[in-house]
Amino acid sequence: MAEDTSEEKFFRERYSQQIRELKGDAELEDERKQVNHQGMKTPGRRGEQIKHEEIERETIRRHFKKDES
Repeated sequence: MAEDTSEEKFFRERYSQQIRELKGDAELEDERKQVNHQGMKTPGRRGEQIKHEEIERETIRRHFKKDES
């Protein structure tokens, strides 16, 4: 993976905060579907790649948080 530019880092941080505010796995799954759909319409865009990576990280974070409880 290439190093993020400053704009990509800012976008990644902001989007990460946005998806952490989603209230449940269903909302996170809806966001994933929306990102996948947008990715099919405009493949190869860096924004969709970043969103997909951050959704995966949030999914893993929630999974481990649930296991700790």
